[in-house]
Amino acid sequence: MTHPVRPGRGGLSAALRELDDLHSRMDQLMHAVFPVGGYPEFGTGTGTGEPWAPPADVVDTEDAYLVELELPGVAKEDISVEVADGELGIHGDIKEKEHTGVVRRHSRRTGRFDYRTTLPPNADTERVSADLTNGVLTVRVPRTDTGKAHRVEITG
Repeated sequence: MTHPVRPGRGGLSAALRELDDLHSRMDQLMHAVFPVGGYPEFGTGTGTGEPWAPPADVVDTEDAYLVELELPGVAKEDISVEVADGELGIHGDIKEKEHTGVVRRHSRRTGRFDYRTTLPPNADTERVSADLTNGVLTVRVPRTDTGKAHRVEITG
């Protein structure tokens, strides 16, 4: 059975984006239902064990791919952005804040985070840039002409 390709979206890269989006949503759902490290509604922690993925948007613009991650209160020194083997990896650590009173509810995530996504073949991995403004990390991955779809002339 074949599936129609949505107009205005590239075939393989669109499918990869949809799979990545589905993975992120399932991860968020699993962490909401089964929080790592305790139950947030009782203030018992929110995961200092396994790395978790922060909420992210991937935007496909005319000349670049933008990955925007919510990282409120995180210093740029605590974030690492790496590109290797066609994959973008963003990791770091959100430290738990000191509190003077009794914490009645603790629902913000702390500890190590790890966000990964596969880059399309036309991503220019040599010119990736990152900017942290108002708690949002924006990673810009420019496009190249390499890997662009084109029509092949049949000879013979």
